[in-house]
Amino acid sequence: MPTPITGDPWQDFTGHEQLLVALDQASGMQAVIALHSTALGPALGGVRMSLYADRPEPEMAARQDALRLSRAMTYKNALAGLSHGGGKGVIFGDPTNKSVEVLHAFGRLVSSLNGRYITAGDVGMSVADMDTIGQTCQWTTGRSPENGGIGGSGVLTAVGVWQGMRAAAAHVWGTPELAARRIGVIGAGKVGGRLIGHLIDEGAVVYVVDPSAAALTAITTNYPQVQVMESTDQLLAIDLDVLSPNAMGGFVTMELAQTLSTPLICGGANNQLATPAVADVLAARGVLYTPDFLVNCGGVIQVAEELNGCDLERARARTMQVFATTQQVLARAQQEGSTPVAAAESLAEDKIATGAFSEPGQQVV
Repeated sequence: MPTPITGDPWQDFTGHEQLLVALDQASGMQAVIALHSTALGPALGGVRMSLYADRPEPEMAARQDALRLSRAMTYKNALAGLSHGGGKGVIFGDPTNKSVEVLHAFGRLVSSLNGRYITAGDVGMSVADMDTIGQTCQWTTGRSPENGGIGGSGVLTAVGVWQGMRAAAAHVWGTPELAARRIGVIGAGKVGGRLIGHLIDEGAVVYVVDPSAAALTAITTNYPQVQVMESTDQLLAIDLDVLSPNAMGGFVTMELAQTLSTPLICGGANNQLATPAVADVLAARGVLYTPDFLVNCGGVIQVAEELNGCDLERARARTMQVFATTQQVLARAQQEGSTPVAAAESLAEDKIATGAFSEPGQQVV
């Protein structure tokens, strides 16, 4: 029998409405669902699957991830102008060995919330997995077109990161153009790989690192001018203009923040900062960090569109507004003398307090 998730059930609560910790005896599914806020509407956020094998307390790490990421989803959805609050799911297990029974059990768990949480795909989950979850849960997005969805959300996530990076570049260098900028991309998967395409199209000089040989082959086949690095250390040794983390979170540690000379950090990974205090260190050292929940909202915009008619062009138009929202956040941070993270959270909280969200195709500012 799987070991139940243990620990302090209130640890890491920051205004959360609800936390579900579940063990399905029949399938062996262990899962956590965290609902941070439903103030703007049903909570919307992806489900990820991981064993957290690199953490000293893997089960507690799964719970902490759900709590932290659900809070970030509240801010992400508010900044994107969506009529949704923030939620997050975590299935504690091996993503390379998932069963239909486990996915069906998770679908039933989501269904037990009666629409308060709408799930979508995240790390370790595929479109096919979301189709399977959807067989037992009507509150499922990120599905294939054959099953009422739009498909993988990496397409628009990459668009949002690209637009956020352009807005941040304008803040740092006075122009949004990325031509000739030296950009280091960590992770060449669903988001990073597509982001590289946008950067190459703009004429940027792109360096990439990824543990997957298949991902790197795909990138160099499509973009032979991309320079592949053997390690993250080799990438960081380059005099970069932009560092773009697009893999798992926690990459920007306090140690890295204290030595990094790159002027700008902008990527698609969730929870890029290892601890909240890292934001202060980066700001003090003159490194501009664009909050992940600000720029990587394209994916959630895309899956939210499944609830409004599956108009991908409308979702893309909304995602392009990440440029204007990033400009607004960076201007607010400069005016208030705060970090971009604090300014983004403050703007999101203003939207939540006033119930400000936009209809599809509109933008709230």
